[in-house]
Amino acid sequence: MTDLQIAVDMPAPQTHERTARAASGWPLLVLALLGLLSPFALVPIGAVLAAGGSGGAGVALIAAGVLLLLAAVVVFTGLTAVAPGEARVIQLLGRYVGTVRTPGLRFVAPFTQKRRVSTRIRNHETDITKVNDADGNPIEMAAVVVWQVEDTAKAVFEVDDFMEFVAFQTETAVRHIAGSYPYDGHDDMLSLRQNAEEITGRLSAEIQARVASAGVEVIESRITRLAYAPEIAQAMLRRQQAGAIVAARQRIVDGAVGMVEAALARLDEHDVIELDEERKATMVSNLLVVLCGDRDVQPVVNTGSLYR
Repeated sequence: MTDLQIAVDMPAPQTHERTARAASGWPLLVLALLGLLSPFALVPIGAVLAAGGSGGAGVALIAAGVLLLLAAVVVFTGLTAVAPGEARVIQLLGRYVGTVRTPGLRFVAPFTQKRRVSTRIRNHETDITKVNDADGNPIEMAAVVVWQVEDTAKAVFEVDDFMEFVAFQTETAVRHIAGSYPYDGHDDMLSLRQNAEEITGRLSAEIQARVASAGVEVIESRITRLAYAPEIAQAMLRRQQAGAIVAARQRIVDGAVGMVEAALARLDEHDVIELDEERKATMVSNLLVVLCGDRDVQPVVNTGSLYR
């Protein structure tokens, strides 16, 4: 970009998302439930055998029941449910293991921390920001940005709160864009009001550059409010009205001159009447008065000669 240089000094991210090893959790859930129920069957049998004189067999059954119970507890710590539009960031003793995005009941390494991260599309609308445009005029501007988490590892580990980070960086980008262009265009410059599509594209690019370190993808952004500040709104409205009147008058004059030229050319082409330079000047003057006047013209019929 030549007109707008986006300079965002962000630290290079060190963590990138990778897929964690995970298996279907349903078979292990069944085994874990059986493990929870096994002590209720093995421990009483072991106690009966121990009381009946088979101490070794009874102790073995009791130990097996306890071990199955512990194994079931371990399996339960590795089960996690992943909903559509969500991901689980897996950590083992503070180390990033990977991310699970497959929906359903999944089994990962036991005793891990599983952080839920939404990967759904979100909207964030900024507050109405009061800032000076490139000409120094105070304006009010607000925007909405559509975004979603693309890299869950960056979103969790590179920033404290990625939602708050997106909100602050979007606000900063809106202020920067608002101060980089004039509200109204002049001398073929881009303006906030007349080049909304291009300005919106540049706003999206700047927001994306600012939130990339948080693993966020900007889908689109739109300017939702753009107006002069109340203290200068009336003055700027009068200036816009004056500019519109001047532009309309210029167009009317251009059209009138073209019509006069066409009328004179048609008269000469068909030899309707011969006009000397003075009569041509009078005719041009009368036509321009009729075509360019802002009021209805009252016709005056001249029955005499032009020279008397």
